[in-house]
Amino acid sequence: CMGRRRLVVGVMVVVVLSFAALAVYAAEQTKPSDEFRRQFIDSFRRTGLNTAPGDAMMLRILVEASGAKRGVEVGAASGYGAINMGIAFERTGGHLWTLEIDPRMVRQTRENIAKMGLEQTVTCIGGDALETLHEIEGPIDFVFLDAVKSDYLKYLRIIEPKLAKGAVVVGDNVIQSARAMKDFLDYLKTSLDYDTVIIRSSMAKNDGMSISYKTVSYTHLTLPTIHSM
Repeated sequence: CMGRRRLVVGVMVVVVLSFAALAVYAAEQTKPSDEFRRQFIDSFRRTGLNTAPGDAMMLRILVEASGAKRGVEVGAASGYGAINMGIAFERTGGHLWTLEIDPRMVRQTRENIAKMGLEQTVTCIGGDALETLHEIEGPIDFVFLDAVKSDYLKYLRIIEPKLAKGAVVVGDNVIQSARAMKDFLDYLKTSLDYDTVIIRSSMAKNDGMSISYKTVSYTHLTLPTIHSM
């Protein structure tokens, strides 16, 4: 009797593994080609809210070069940055959560993620990031901030306890909107917990990004006080 039970369990395990292997194989077979993805990105109808092409490629390179596994984007717009980063997270075997408050943009982002065959790698979450960020579990090793500029430090404070040592935090529009995010930039520049540089990876918007490398674990962080307006 015991032998038969073991045999049944063994058969069930083989069946489950076989279905899992078939699912992976099917996903690989239906995944859009690299050429399709390249053309889709090249012909993407970007708006002023979308990340510039050079910046999007910089994000993709940063994700893959750092080997990031769990990323968060605050401010998806229609998903141009998300699909670029999604390619990198697919390569690292990781996952990206992209947050967007506008329901129409959420729908567009999800449609574009599906067209790129990245549904298993990128998840678009609708709602106010100041609320939805609390739902994402750590550790987080890559962050891209591109939403309300005056809220960048608020976003970081929510994410910071979940950041892994060596995490990369990128802030967009840090030149044109420097005044609106002064508290965020001052914190990164003066904190001993981060190495930070401001770069221009694209001249499309005459703007730049901050790139910060987290040098310590969150248990050693000293958070600044934010005064409500």
